[in-house]
Amino acid sequence: MNFNDLVQEGAIDAELQSSDRDAVIKQLVDMLVSIGDIKKKDAKGIFDLLIKRENEASTGIGKGVAVPHVKHSGIKKVVAAIGVSQNGIDFNSLDKEPVYAVILMISPEKDPDAHLKAMEIVFKNLQKEDFRRFLCQARSTEDVRDLLCEVDEGEI
Repeated sequence: MNFNDLVQEGAIDAELQSSDRDAVIKQLVDMLVSIGDIKKKDAKGIFDLLIKRENEASTGIGKGVAVPHVKHSGIKKVVAAIGVSQNGIDFNSLDKEPVYAVILMISPEKDPDAHLKAMEIVFKNLQKEDFRRFLCQARSTEDVRDLLCEVDEGEI
């Protein structure tokens, strides 16, 4: 499994306009619905789980990045969406700074191994300063996709 396996075509928005955490999460969930990664009937339940998780403990890990994630019974494989904001999003991050890149991930409830593998890919790359910086500075879907390809090929 690599980063590009998690983020399907149509699951990247490098021009997020909202600075509201909940609105951004909804936009990313809706994006996953529109490309068929999430069933429409499951979208509200997934959104509610994500918000509940955020209210319990922020997934704004600091350094401009948040990784909202949940497990859901309606998901067959790990899916992810990426959003980038030029203005920043208040995610109540650990470092109290705005978030510029959001990697939203939803995993199958009954496949904890797939969830752990996906989280390992995401967090291994987020530890790389260059990856974080390039992701937060991405200006287009192509910029994000190129970055994911570079990471998958070991160039970053």
